[in-house]
Formats: sequence, C-alpha cells, structure tokens
Amino acid sequence: MNPADDLSTHHLTKPLIFFMALAVGIIVANLYYLQPLLHQVKGDFAVGTVATSALITLVQVGYAAGLTFVVPLGDLFSRRRLIVTIFVVAAAAMIAGSLVHSFIVFAMLSVVIGLSSVGGQVLIPFAADLAEDGQRGRVIARLMTGLLLGILLSRTFSGMGAEVFGWRGVYVTAAVLLAVMALVLSRVLPREVAREHVAYRELVIGSFRLLGTYKELRHRCWFGATGFAAFNVLWACLAFQLSGPPFHYSNIEIGLFGLLGVGGVMAANVAGRQADRNRSRRVTLASALLFIVAFAVMWWGRHNVFLLAFAIFVLDVGAQGMQITNQALIYALAPEMRSRITSVYMVCFFAGGATGSLSAGFTYAHHGWAGICVLGTVIGVATVVPALWWRSPVTSAS
Repeated sequence: MNPADDLSTHHLTKPLIFFMALAVGIIVANLYYLQPLLHQVKGDFAVGTVATSALITLVQVGYAAGLTFVVPLGDLFSRRRLIVTIFVVAAAAMIAGSLVHSFIVFAMLSVVIGLSSVGGQVLIPFAADLAEDGQRGRVIARLMTGLLLGILLSRTFSGMGAEVFGWRGVYVTAAVLLAVMALVLSRVLPREVAREHVAYRELVIGSFRLLGTYKELRHRCWFGATGFAAFNVLWACLAFQLSGPPFHYSNIEIGLFGLLGVGGVMAANVAGRQADRNRSRRVTLASALLFIVAFAVMWWGRHNVFLLAFAIFVLDVGAQGMQITNQALIYALAPEMRSRITSVYMVCFFAGGATGSLSAGFTYAHHGWAGICVLGTVIGVATVVPALWWRSPVTSAS
C-alpha cells in the first residue's frame, strides 16, 4: 500500500472534517424520521396504534444490535470500506421502506434501518484516529455537532416533507442523501494499513472485557449512562406535561421545544476545546451539576413556559458537555481498539437512556411532574458524587 494512504501521514483537513460531520448527521437522522410520521404510516398500512408505535422500538433494537455487532468491526476491517458499505445498506433499506406495502416487511426493514444507523459511531472513532492529540476533543466536537444537528433537523424535515410529498417521499429523499454521501465518503476518506486479525467472537466479547481492563472507561460509561438517563427522564414525559394544564400545547408546539437542543451544539464545541486543554474534570463536574440545576428549575417553574424552556436548555448543555468529554477521554485509552471502546460505551449509554425512560414512565404515572423532577435530581446526584472524586487521567489539576 502507498505510504501516503497510511493514517499516520494523512492530514485531517477542514473539508474532511466537514464531510465526516455531515455524514454523521445524515445517517443518525434515520433513527428519527419515523417519529413524526407514525400517524401517516398507521393509515397507509391500516394497522393499530400499538403495532405502529412498535416500529420505533424496532428501530432502536436494530441500533442496539448495530452497536454490539457492527461497530466493533471497525477494529478489524478497513473503516473506509465498512463506512461506505453501511451507508449503501442504509440507503437500500430506506428506498425499500418507501416501496413496500406489507407492514411485516416494513417492520423488518425498520430493524435494518436502525442497524445501519450506527455508521456515525464508526466515523467518530475514525476521526479520533486521524486527529492529533492536541485537537482530538475539538474534532470529536465537530462530528458531534453534525450528529446533534441531524437529530434536531430530522424531525422537522420529516414532518414538513411529509406535508409536501408524503412519508414515502421522506424515505426516498433520505435514501438519495445516503447514496450521495456513500459516494463522497468513498472518495474523501483515507485508506488504512492492514490490521491484525482478531476473531469476530473475540472482537464482540472483547469489547465488554475492556470494562474490566480500563478504570477510566468504567467511569465514563457511568457518566454517559447517567447523563443519557437524565436526558430521557425529561423527554419521556415532557409531552404529557406540555399537553396538559396550564399549557395545552399542540403537537407542533411541543415539537418546537426540541429546537432548544441548540444548547447541546454550543456545549459540544466548548467541551471539546476544554478537553484538549486537559480541563476534563471541570467540565465533568459542571455538566453533572447542571443536571441538578435543570430539574430544580423544572420543578420551580413547572407552570412557567420560559423557565421550563430554560431548564431544558440547561439540561441539554450538561448532557452534551458530558458526552463530548466522555468521548474525548475514552478515545485516548487504546487507539488500536477505538471501535470496540465505542461499542461498549454506547451500549452502556443507551442502557442508561432506556432505564431513564422506563423509570420516568412509571414515576410520572404515580407521582406526576414532581416525581419526574425528583427522579432527575437523584440521577444528577448519582453523577455529581463520583464526579467529585474522579481525577483526570491526564492531570490531577485539570
């Protein structure tokens, strides 16, 4: 192989960072297109509400499977080839979803769509490999900005697009974007030198063994799990609070609250710069404290839309600040195993989120919004306490 194709000689240029961030945003959006379209999908396939709602779960099941079984392959195969293949599969699944008229087949394709949406979790550690040590935090922050914008804009695009050309048109448009991105990535991503062969079984199981090997990874998995749990505690029940008294907001008005996620975009870039300056302890503790502040404001301002909006903004800043710091630190642990580290971290991250959602549903049903605020505060405390004792692996003064 030409030495110029080795990652060690490849410079991470601004255009390359842009295309990688754009690609992350485009593929993660596949997870969220369906959410505003459920009522149209229900009518098109003539199925019940329970069956239609189950499609969201199937997408998430597929994503979890992708994190466990696909992302670790980035430590075995050429990531350029793997990423392009994932984008092609995602495009094929989306175009197939737009064409089928069998609900069972569409449900199966929803699993494939979720499975192939992990392309971003292969791209992010790839970018971490390409980045120099002094800029890794900022590079990760740029790609996470793309991911957050993909999440923020996907629901808006999906809802508006469905009004113009129907839900199937949304899927076709997404497929075209994925196909174009696959072509672009095949041209701009660098090739890699051959990697040491690892048995696939060991690759998957070994991802979870890393938790026993790296103390810092265990810490960051905990912070990631609690951060996403706090985030999901809010969003699992926010619609119930806003649709009831005294607000009585419509679905469109409730959906606009998602735009407050711009706070996360801002936090991602700040946290990335701080991580590069070895200030990860400050960001970790500040992010954890913001969880408590956010839920305290939510309780105090439960009848004031402006205070609720402020609290949502604060929680998003804390959640994304914690996430960027986590990723900057775990990618410094074992460069040759970054895909496996991503796999186990994201599995813990989503396990925390699922726990938060389930706990929130039970809590809201029995204790209302006050219970949600208490639950979120407890999770915040469970994050702050270990953050007080945690010391940066780079420098204790950070």
